Amino acid sequence: MARILIAEDEEPLRTLIVRGLAEDGHAVVATADGTEALEALQKAKGEYDLLLTDIKMPGMDGIALSLAVARDFPALPILLMTGFADQRERRRP
Repeated sequence: MARILIAEDEEPLRTLIVRGLAEDGHAVVATADGTEALEALQKAKGEYDLLLTDIKMPGMDGIALSLAVARDFPALPILLMTGFADQRERRRP
């Protein structure tokens, strides 16, 4: 069982992710933004197995969070996710 920290600003998506990971047996802590996630990591002294973060969030976004986490907790794996796709990527030839 992994201990996973989630940073996702959209509550319905955050709930869905937490439910899926918890049903798979993982211990999950969910936060609503990058600042909250960084505070949770600092409080836990980085004792997580994975940080799963949205890229686009108000305040501290996932990129800024990832840079801070990589600096402070370099051994922690980080997985970035986003629902935004460039129009060019969605276009069909």
